[in-house]
Amino acid sequence: MAEGPSYRVAFRRRRKGKTDYQQRRGLILSGLPRLVIRGSLRNISVQLIKADVGGDKVMMSAHSNELAKNYGWQGRTGNLPAAYLTGLLCGYKATASGVKEAVLDLGLHVPTKGSRIFAALKGVLDAGVMIPHDENRLPDEKRVLGQHVSEYAKHLSSTKDLYQKRFAEHLSRGLRPEEITEHFSQVKQKISSAFKKVEAPEEREEGEKPPKEDVETKKKPRRRIAAAKKPAKPRVKRQKEPEKTEEKK
Repeated sequence: MAEGPSYRVAFRRRRKGKTDYQQRRGLILSGLPRLVIRGSLRNISVQLIKADVGGDKVMMSAHSNELAKNYGWQGRTGNLPAAYLTGLLCGYKATASGVKEAVLDLGLHVPTKGSRIFAALKGVLDAGVMIPHDENRLPDEKRVLGQHVSEYAKHLSSTKDLYQKRFAEHLSRGLRPEEITEHFSQVKQKISSAFKKVEAPEEREEGEKPPKEDVETKKKPRRRIAAAKKPAKPRVKRQKEPEKTEEKK
């Protein structure tokens, strides 16, 4: 271990390799909430986090388990189509709460082209949230739909043992892997219909004046009425009494 008067002990999370503080500082200075995407082999989570003096605060989040509980998703919750749907769900939650812009926080993940992280990012972008990104990093539309899964399932359909072994989770939930693209479109439609878009105000023609406000409903400001001044009483001057002179004896 390095020693000496000029040596500074690094932060604990930096020593454990959990946080890149130089990258974190740049993201926080942007002033925008951070889109944090983290995943495991079975699940994926998407969060919008805002930095605060007391610690990070989660503004809104979406988990891939919500797809199965609330929207009838029968596929795996850790694959690429599930990552896109989870990002779409988090993006709709963000737009419903008034969040329009964010920045992507990759953490220590390697930015691999077409990975689950960029699939979730694509879902957030399709929901209407503005995030700086590179289009070349986003996955192909066919992989987002799960077309590669259906093609692989058709390839293994001739060998039943291997087919049932590889897609046991799909089959146990009642979904044939060959039909995952249609199922993906149905679940996406359910998520989109759950979040109603705010209706835009009606456009007026040129020269048309806005409608007048109802006079009865409009409250008028109260005027303060000054109290009537009482007439001043006339001042009566007192006459000076004549000085008494002492009689000389």
